[in-house]
This record gives sequence, structure tokens and C-alpha cells, in this order.
Amino acid sequence: MFIDSYLPTSKEHFALILASVFMFIQLNKKLKILTLIPLYLISSNTGLYIDNPNIKISMPQLNVSQEQKWVKKNISNILDENLKLIDKAILEGKELIILPETVFPILLNKENFLMYQLEEKSHEIDIIAGALYLENSQYYNATFYFSKGKLNIAKKVVLVPFGEEIPLPQFFVDLINDTFYNGAQDYTKAKNPTDFNIHGTKFRNAICYEATSEEIYQNLGDVKYMIATSNNAWFTPSIEPVLQKKILKYYAKKYDITIFHSINGSENYIVRP
Repeated sequence: MFIDSYLPTSKEHFALILASVFMFIQLNKKLKILTLIPLYLISSNTGLYIDNPNIKISMPQLNVSQEQKWVKKNISNILDENLKLIDKAILEGKELIILPETVFPILLNKENFLMYQLEEKSHEIDIIAGALYLENSQYYNATFYFSKGKLNIAKKVVLVPFGEEIPLPQFFVDLINDTFYNGAQDYTKAKNPTDFNIHGTKFRNAICYEATSEEIYQNLGDVKYMIATSNNAWFTPSIEPVLQKKILKYYAKKYDITIFHSINGSENYIVRP
């Protein structure tokens, strides 16, 4: 409720705010001054300096419609545009480019020539890009991190209920997938979050829905930065991007973490504690 105000957002502070409102309603005029006591106890601004990673980052804005993104005849153009964005970031002297969730709408690790191109370009710039990943007949929504010709994969931990997985017993899962999804299988999820070490700085990886789930913020240790990627073309136009941003602001404050959010379909942004 108070994420865009000067008031803090913890449950303890919210209780003090409610106490102040209750006292204002219940006390007579002479005693209403006492309602300021709970508010006085609230400290909304620590005044701490928020450091930025010493990395030149490119987050190009993408707005590929969901109707066009997965059409086979469009894939070649989409892949070419992605490579052009990487080349542009290299020319601009950037050290890292962050591209959104499923920016490559393919099983990327099965496209050998494209993988080779990305590995070669990663000698000039680190590349974060979302795509599908196939391993042992299991499908993952994943983030690919290319650096110096090497690849690191972050698989999604928190899947979207009824979007990426059916949170029901297996009998109902098979029935729903056969009935509504032409027999398609659920995505598989990873057991633990992935942290990327980029130019000596650790970044927690979060893919879309994950960034709004408290589970992805557990066991951060000394991690102070997060790279979140989303494909909000599923939801625009709607209020979803606004709600998503508010939740990210809440967790950024709660866990003292800076979030770099690269999005297809709505505006990119950086959220600081």
C-alpha cells in the first residue's frame, strides 16, 4: 500500500500506522496529538548510499507482440533483430547486454549455429538472454549467460501456476494438458536459484513471475543485485506490468537488492532499495 510513498512497508511499520489511525478516530480532540507518537517511531529513510555495479549495461527496449512472437515465419527476423541489438551494444562500448525472457522464441541450445554466433560475440560483450532450454527430454524456461565464449544456464525455479505448470496431482495434470494443450507437457523447474558472476559482481537471476515470488529472494548472502527478465506481451494492455513493478519495489526494499528489469511489452526499469 505504501510502496510509492515515504512510509516504510514492513508489517511492523504498518501496525504502527494502523495504531495511529485508530487513535485518531478514538481519542478526543485534546488527545489527538498522541496519534503522532506511532508515526514518530517510523523511520522511513535510512539515508544509505545505493551503490551501482561498475558495469556498462545495455537494456534495449523490446515490444514484440505475443501474436507475432511465436509465428514460425517471423522467427528468422526476430533472431536477426536480436543479433543487431547485441552488435549495437558492442559498438556503444557496453560490457553487458540484458535481453528479456524468451527473447529467442526457440530451443536455443538446439540451434548450433546461433549458439556459435552468440559465443563468438560474447568475447566482446557479456550476453544475458531468455530462451527455452531442452535437457534430458525436459523443457525449461531459462536464462542463457554467454561470457568469453562460455555458457552458463539459469533454469526457472518458480513456475507460473496453470501457465507453465499445473499445480495438481499428475492425473489431473495429464487430463488438463491433453484436453486444453494438445498433450503438451509442463515445464520443469530447477531446485535452486542461480547467481551469475558478471565482471566480479554477483547477480541473482529471476525470470518474470519469479521476481514477484519471495522464494527467489531466499539465501541471497552477499548478492546485492538481481537481473529480472520478463515477457509482458502476454498481458499488455493490462494493469499487470504496474502490479509487477510495485511488487518488485517491495522486495527490493525488503531485501536491500537492486533489480535490473529487462522486459518485452512494457517499459524497462531499474528498482533500487
